[in-house]
Amino acid sequence: MVAQRELSEAEVDRVFHALAASTRRDILRRTVEREQSVSALAGDYDMSFAAVQKHVSVLEAAGLIIKRAEGRERLVRANPEMIAKARALLARYEELWRARIARLDDLFAAEQPPAARGRSPQDPTEQDPSL
Repeated sequence: MVAQRELSEAEVDRVFHALAASTRRDILRRTVEREQSVSALAGDYDMSFAAVQKHVSVLEAAGLIIKRAEGRERLVRANPEMIAKARALLARYEELWRARIARLDDLFAAEQPPAARGRSPQDPTEQDPSL
């Protein structure tokens, strides 16, 4: 298996910019399912063909889709390699935030008075002090 190189800052910016628009996310979703022509994609949106072409260009510049010519048609399909790199980037962000939340949990647990630690809300002594 070939090791994936990490995305440059410019590539990360292009990917997040491309995914910021719902139309582009929808185009990407549709091209993951199957290769489609730009004209077929454009027929399903309430915008001009040129506007859809611009969305496709943004996705292509980000490397999220691959466009190829077949005769007079331009076919687009999702680029699984770039999608995997974007997914790995998001997974690293998720790990970072989970680690930060875990540290906060540890800090909050350390700040509790000793009597409060280890007692569960169902502790019968909380309901009846005579127990």
